[in-house]
Amino acid sequence: MVHAALIVERASVDDLPAMVRILAEDEVGGKGDAWTPEFEPAYRKAFEEILANPDHRLIVARGEGAVLGFVHLYFLRGLPSHGRLKVVLNSVFVAAAARGKGVGARMVSAAEAMAREGGATEATLTSNKKRVDAHRFYRTLGYEQRHEGFGKVLAGQ
Repeated sequence: MVHAALIVERASVDDLPAMVRILAEDEVGGKGDAWTPEFEPAYRKAFEEILANPDHRLIVARGEGAVLGFVHLYFLRGLPSHGRLKVVLNSVFVAAAARGKGVGARMVSAAEAMAREGGATEATLTSNKKRVDAHRFYRTLGYEQRHEGFGKVLAGQ
């Protein structure tokens, strides 16, 4: 298991290079992500926009002075279920070397606590179909596979 000194807290701009490196090493989610001078402005802009939106949170798991993972969560109110507020856990990523050591569980637990504090009554997440290990992990945390998701690239990429 993970060292007791693991800290889960809101991300700061200083965490951004490490977060992008975690994305870059990911075999499924790292779609050309790299912390380079070319891409740095786009990452910084996205980070600033996320932090400026009161419905969004970025949290990191930090251990032994390094960022080991991160979660982007956002609050969403919809018309179904009488306008219930829910939270979407988006971009749940753990550094390859830290997987299987409790980092993801601690981050998701912290995200769920933030969601409850914010008034959310349900948490949802999506995961690429190729992430069989991640699906098993989410089930151990009580998440059920309820929906079939679809995606479409609209421009560029």
